[in-house]
Amino acid sequence: MSVVTSTLPGAARKTTGDALQGALVDLLDLSLVAKQTHWNVIGPRFRSVHLQLDEVVATARTHADTVAERAAAIGVSPDGRAATVAKTSGIDTVTDNWVKDTEVVEILVAALGSVITRMRQRIEATEHPDPVSQDILIGITADLEKFHWMFQAESA
Repeated sequence: MSVVTSTLPGAARKTTGDALQGALVDLLDLSLVAKQTHWNVIGPRFRSVHLQLDEVVATARTHADTVAERAAAIGVSPDGRAATVAKTSGIDTVTDNWVKDTEVVEILVAALGSVITRMRQRIEATEHPDPVSQDILIGITADLEKFHWMFQAESA
């Protein structure tokens, strides 16, 4: 049942809804991975990595809200529950202990790379069914790619 109707045809709404749901899960989990490592980072570059992780968290959370609201706007109920994120995320889990700053950088490079790969697939999938959602996904991917570059530069 959908209380909110959409001008998108059923198949377009399904394709776009799936892309948005996947993006929502990835962004929520990315924010959790970044926050977990933020709390547990240690090492000589603690402060700079710690602050950089806060930027990732804030950006991922803001974009997650945008994605969820876009899904709702096209009549797709977004699901950001912890169980859904845990079950469907494509990001590897992180340790539950202290993490060296160099390892945190590697974790973020891998997590961001994984999310970006799936975001680019979603951009392609939404090109024809919903260019509006595609535009949102393009903007998000640009922000994620900037973080990906910055973390890679940290380990160069």
